[in-house]
Amino acid sequence: MLPLPVPQTGPATPAEAPAATPARIRLLVADDHHVVLDGLSTILDMQADLQVVAQASDGAQAVELWRRTHPDVGLIDLSMPRLSGVEAIAEIRRHEPRAKLIILTTYDGDEDIYRGLHAGAMAYLLKDVRREELLRCIRVVHEGGHYIRPELAGRLASRLTRDELSHRELEVLALVERGLSNKHIARELQVAEGTVKTHVKAILAKLEARSRTEAIAIGVRRGLIKR
Repeated sequence: MLPLPVPQTGPATPAEAPAATPARIRLLVADDHHVVLDGLSTILDMQADLQVVAQASDGAQAVELWRRTHPDVGLIDLSMPRLSGVEAIAEIRRHEPRAKLIILTTYDGDEDIYRGLHAGAMAYLLKDVRREELLRCIRVVHEGGHYIRPELAGRLASRLTRDELSHRELEVLALVERGLSNKHIARELQVAEGTVKTHVKAILAKLEARSRTEAIAIGVRRGLIKR
């Protein structure tokens, strides 16, 4: 009886190493409404590739926590105490020019969109956004892309073609909205009444408004006046 052949054994093959888990996108969330802050953070933390590493309840805290934690992406509300969202974005970008920031807000005025993106935000979303779109936006921005809805992009383009109100004209418009007459505005700003009339005329022309009332309505709609 012939002996059975002995199987040849080679060197032991090491066990295949498990695939490395991709690093999660580290997020900072800033909103002065705690219910929104906690709810949004919970939704984001449920995603396998996202992790909230910092929560801020005002703009100054957002800047401080960004410097301390160095997240990958930040979601910033526009209306916050101490520093507004635009001011916080500008300050973060001053220290870290490549910071990836998303505005998530209820404000949709033309001026809000313009100022937010001009400050350095890479995306602009309203808080009625669907969860899937929010998550997609975060991932696009993390990859270095910009994200803005087509309708908002169209309004931004329209804003860029309009004459901008000067700082003084914005002050006059705010006082007009309070119901002050030219005489009282002149007294408030310590200028001549004729100067106020010139500013009001310029405001009506730039806003293409036929009256002070219409100028106020346009100013509110575009985000030039906050109520």
